[in-house]
Amino acid sequence: MAIEIPSREELGKILKKAKRIAVVGLSANPEKTSYMVSKAMQDAGYEIIPVNPTVDEVLGVKAVKSLGEIQGHVDIVNVFRRSEHLFDVAKEFAEIDADIFWAQLGLVNEEAYDFLKEKGYTVVMDRCIKVEHALTK
Repeated sequence: MAIEIPSREELGKILKKAKRIAVVGLSANPEKTSYMVSKAMQDAGYEIIPVNPTVDEVLGVKAVKSLGEIQGHVDIVNVFRRSEHLFDVAKEFAEIDADIFWAQLGLVNEEAYDFLKEKGYTVVMDRCIKVEHALTK
């Protein structure tokens, strides 16, 4: 199955509706893309939940080791892990029943995509959430 992502208009609707974004692979290093993108989204009013077993907190928020540790509903799971890790993250994502699986720019995994689409999830791959947010304001 070819990977089809929502249109820019649909991405804009997703981002307007979303409030809580869990960021898998969020680094505590301010020079890393995951940190810069997540800070921009936090500054734009989104609640950011860092998901990284190697850090205690990022952006002033206590980190969780896995998606399963998050209390309450998650609107978007934004993933900053290499493409070969996306299927494992997709399986974890399906267990917490979040709304949108979003793999950052440069990240694509057909196995993860097919797995989630078969379950009826909205999947975004190879798009930067910060860029899409800026373009759809």
